[in-house]
Amino acid sequence: MLAIRDQRDKAAFAKLFDHYAARLKGFVMRAGAPKAQAEDIVQEVMLTVWRKAHLFDPERAQVSSWIYQIARNRQIDVIRKEARPVPEALANDDESDDEPDAGQVIALEQESDKLRQALAKLAPAQREMIERAYLGELTHTEIREATGLPLGTIKSRIRLGLERLRHELKDLRQE
Repeated sequence: MLAIRDQRDKAAFAKLFDHYAARLKGFVMRAGAPKAQAEDIVQEVMLTVWRKAHLFDPERAQVSSWIYQIARNRQIDVIRKEARPVPEALANDDESDDEPDAGQVIALEQESDKLRQALAKLAPAQREMIERAYLGELTHTEIREATGLPLGTIKSRIRLGLERLRHELKDLRQE
């Protein structure tokens, strides 16, 4: 990977591709992708590895962790793209009965604003861990693989960040 990153070594990339392509395909298929889609994802992942090789930092993650994280993120992107909501103009008119009233929408927006403000007050390291764990839906192990941080550090930052958020948002729970 370092030869790819530092010298744009095509032979090293070919070896890396040969080593990971089949493994990534299996990984993506075990996560539910059909064969053809898995092959497309693997091609995109390996292209990303080539294009973003300059971002690889062996101090932060192992090569395999870095590549599998790219694959996981790409698969999530594909799933999200496929699960796009139907445009409102095409939605069934019968669904309009289920829409929340304006008061509920405003209350939710206000709560979301308060949460964003509380997140902004966290230390950057705590905010990053909470965003990865809760907004990015990553497990602690996946965060460790992506960041290279010890598991205990990750758990401590999340715990401390959540305590601070609870304190910042205590008024919200009492309303």
